[in-house]
Amino acid sequence: MTMTGCQGALRLTALLAGLMLLLGAWPAAAKASDGWREQWHWPPAMELSHVLVQTSLYTRHFSPDPEHTDHQQLISINLHNPERWFIGFARFKNSFSQDSHYLYAGRELPIWASGDIRVRAKLTAGALHGYRGEYRDKIPFNHYGVAPAILPKLGASWRRLETDLTVFGTAGLIITAGIRY
Repeated sequence: MTMTGCQGALRLTALLAGLMLLLGAWPAAAKASDGWREQWHWPPAMELSHVLVQTSLYTRHFSPDPEHTDHQQLISINLHNPERWFIGFARFKNSFSQDSHYLYAGRELPIWASGDIRVRAKLTAGALHGYRGEYRDKIPFNHYGVAPAILPKLGASWRRLETDLTVFGTAGLIITAGIRY
C-alpha cells in the first residue's frame, strides 16, 4: 500500500469511527443531566452478559490482487457486558493466507430494534498481528509485527443469531455470522 493509500485508509477509518460514535452519542445527548461517564457507562462493568462466537461467510477486496485470498477462515469470540462493551479475539487467514490474530475491545451502539430484531453499529480497536515477511508493510504502522487497528461494523441480530458487515480500511469488507450464548 502506498503512503497515499495508507492516508486514505486512515481517513476512511476515522470518518467511519466518528460517524459511529455520533450514532451512539445521539440518544445519550438527550440526557444532558448525566455526565459523559454515565452516558457511556464508563468504566465498563466487569460482568458477563453473553458470549458471541462468529465465523466469516464472505470477503471482498475493493481492489482485488492475484495474491489476495477471500477465504479468511475467521473464528472470533467476544465477551459482552450488559452495558454493550465487549472484548474479543479473532483468528483468521489474512489477505495473503498468513495466520493472523486480532485482540480488541469495542462498543455496540444500538440503531433500531423491533421485537427480536436489532440493528446496531459496533466499533472495535485493538492490536493486529500476522502480516509478516514481504507483506509486513501491507498494513499501516506494522513496524514491530503488531499494528493498531480500528474496525467499524454494521450488524443485525435476531434472537441468538448475529451478523456483521466489517469494513477493513480501504482494502475490503467481510461478512460474519454467529451465535450468542
